[in-house]
Amino acid sequence: MYNFIFNVDTKVLFGRGQIDKLGEEIKKYSNNVLLVYGGGSIKKNGIYDATLKTLSDNNIEVFEISGIDPNPRIETVREGVGICKKNNIGAVLAVGGGSSIDCAKVISAGTKYDGDAWDIVLNNKLITSALPVFSVLTLSAT
Repeated sequence: MYNFIFNVDTKVLFGRGQIDKLGEEIKKYSNNVLLVYGGGSIKKNGIYDATLKTLSDNNIEVFEISGIDPNPRIETVREGVGICKKNNIGAVLAVGGGSSIDCAKVISAGTKYDGDAWDIVLNNKLITSALPVFSVLTLSAT
């Protein structure tokens, strides 16, 4: 077996009221964020409003891409990458389940890649850098 070092810096805030700390955490990395989410459920259950409040309280400018499909389409990823590059966005925030998170991760890497985002889907060795990704999980199975 080869020697290696495996380091996965992940900070998990779990429990009631933790969403209030989200803006403070994102602010450590960026003054603006791309908010990525699916359908309207986060607006119905109040998570959308709570997310916008903590971001606003921390003076973080928010750009949005919504309607993320299950098994996100590359066109949506490309749209997100375009928003990030055009607005010099420094972080990506996924709110929802696995599809929103998957889409946010590819947008994050695609923003730092000079070619088409589909290239990094086909060959993840092309990923050399990515924007910080934050997520608010709304699904216990994710």
